[in-house]
Amino acid sequence: MSTPTVPQTRKAQPAGRQKSEIAATILRAPKWLLASVLPILTLAVWQYVTVTEIVAPWTLPTPGSVAAAAVELFQDGELGPHIGISTQRVLLGFFFGSLLGLAFGALVGLSKLADAFLGLSISALRAVPSLAWVPLLVLWMKYGEDSKVTLVIIGAFFPVFTTVALALRHVDAQLVEAARSFGLKGLKLLRTVQLPAVVPAIFSGLRLALAQAWLFLVAAELLGASMGLGFLLTDSQNNGRLDRLIMTIVLLAIFGKITDALLSVAERWAIKRWT
Repeated sequence: MSTPTVPQTRKAQPAGRQKSEIAATILRAPKWLLASVLPILTLAVWQYVTVTEIVAPWTLPTPGSVAAAAVELFQDGELGPHIGISTQRVLLGFFFGSLLGLAFGALVGLSKLADAFLGLSISALRAVPSLAWVPLLVLWMKYGEDSKVTLVIIGAFFPVFTTVALALRHVDAQLVEAARSFGLKGLKLLRTVQLPAVVPAIFSGLRLALAQAWLFLVAAELLGASMGLGFLLTDSQNNGRLDRLIMTIVLLAIFGKITDALLSVAERWAIKRWT
């Protein structure tokens, strides 16, 4: 009678360990190097399909022509102002929208009465699409800067409001009671105990708000703007400049990531400082 053998099991174990070692080796590489793999591969595929004309040049321009369009706009002195005005609108809208979101989120998160009065209405307004606000803001504020910044404020408000309100409702009740026993109450209790307890949640909301700010910025600049990256998208489409259109999309991705990276630095500092 033959006995079962396990040569396959013995071979599988070293193979599994080998895969684990390869994965561990890859993960030991610098994070920036790992993060650059996909963009480099995308750029290589993009270059290949356009140079070999697998994709027609009028459908997708080469990476070189997109870079050349950026250089052309920069040399003409047009690119800097477009980037500058869009960044200004995003930062202003993000600042005031986040500030309002923090204030109303704290109010609704800490007060059952405020939640009863405001919670349902704010949740309903959050479901309104960004473009639905544009006609109303244009009627109220015309096509000036106020309407564009206000739309960005609306976009930045809701993520901060939602995350702060939910986080404050779930702060450890024992921690709050202990703070009250030491005489802390009201704004002092909020500032010294409750807000520090929800710092990670606040920054999660802020990062979502920043992404929303860029999204709402494009919606604002697509209509009635004469400057900005959103205007550049529309202008490039109308003039058939696909190279400039793709360049603008790439710039939005780059500057969106830069601002998010700066916010992540602030997040690490705040978490180290208050948690």
